Amino acid sequence: MENFDDAGIDPRTQAALAASDIHSPVPVQAEAIPPLLEGRDGVIQAPTGSGKTLAFLVPLVEGIRKPGPGPRALVVTPTRELAMQVSQVLETLDHGSHSVLLYGGVGYATQTAGLKRGADVVIGTPGRILDMIGRKLLSLSRVEYLVLDEADEMLDAGFAPDVERILGLTYQPQTVLASATMPTWVEKVIDRFLSDPVRVRVSGGADEIQLEHGLVQVDRDRKLTVLARLLQRLEGTAIVFGRTKHGVSKLNRDLRRLGVHSAELQGDLSQQARDRTMASFREGRLQVLVATNVAARGLDISQVTLVVNYELPDTPDWLTHRVGRTARMGERGWALTFVCPEDRMLWHRLRRQGAPDLRPVDVTGLLEGGPWQYLDQEQPATAPASASDSGRSRPRARRRQRPGRSLGSGRPPRREAV
Repeated sequence: MENFDDAGIDPRTQAALAASDIHSPVPVQAEAIPPLLEGRDGVIQAPTGSGKTLAFLVPLVEGIRKPGPGPRALVVTPTRELAMQVSQVLETLDHGSHSVLLYGGVGYATQTAGLKRGADVVIGTPGRILDMIGRKLLSLSRVEYLVLDEADEMLDAGFAPDVERILGLTYQPQTVLASATMPTWVEKVIDRFLSDPVRVRVSGGADEIQLEHGLVQVDRDRKLTVLARLLQRLEGTAIVFGRTKHGVSKLNRDLRRLGVHSAELQGDLSQQARDRTMASFREGRLQVLVATNVAARGLDISQVTLVVNYELPDTPDWLTHRVGRTARMGERGWALTFVCPEDRMLWHRLRRQGAPDLRPVDVTGLLEGGPWQYLDQEQPATAPASASDSGRSRPRARRRQRPGRSLGSGRPPRREAV
């Protein structure tokens, strides 16, 4: 499929895509949309930011344009933020149907009223979907099109029983499973619940080429100071990942005490607080997001300059998902993974399980305003904390950066596919 017209997509959908400045499909959409329009089950494996949201939403919209009782389409996501993002993308498609967003952490009144009005599409998290079914406010018996978005995270986070209950309450819908990785437990779900699915696998392509990912070897007592100094020299935005909610809160307080303009994103925050933080980060009013893995998957952030793994994740897949927040859709991006002497056993285990063999970065040079350079590299690459050609250092974190500026390029980043 070279253009959306090739697949016979409704002119109304094409007009909505054009209004969002989307005129031709990206690779994952070109491969996935035609077979999904034919009614086949599908497995979409593609990195975050590759455009897979539209790959499953365009066929959804084309199906619900035909009248019928609902809900006729269901999209299940692991997090509230991802559910809201999918809902926002759906609304841009001018589908003319009634959709309801279901997630926990908020009251029931608005969601209950939406279901009582009648929903054509339901988008939500597993727990709240099952909650509404238990309250007799939602039935899945008429669902014709079911999407499990970021399925690997849902199953890895312990949602497998809930997801299987949801699947068991539907009657042979067309099912699409979308994810960045396909571990064995996801393959088991595919084998059990999907029928002869078309498999679409799109690699990072240009994204991988544009990523610089280095190792920072640092003693634990210097770790915070090194991070703060790096962030103070940063031009652009950064996400710093920790392991636990408590640890992220403490790290955010420490960074703010050291003069870094940061905010935390973790599961104990109210939905309203999480929404405010994400809005500030997207709009460029906040430079540094300190987060648990909740921010590693599926969030609509157009461009992140730098990702820092301040604490190592539990699996190589989570390392991939975290780093996937930068170098999206062909833009240049940087990532740093901190390893202390105490972390070496965990790092060796992650390496045995498939984590990349990272080259050590000359962090001393970065702290002194020099360019990004690996310790085994003679020719330096452009970097977030480097000096400019004129010898002047780049703006520091306490200066407000202009929104929409990408790291080290001087030009606004391209629109990210959804």
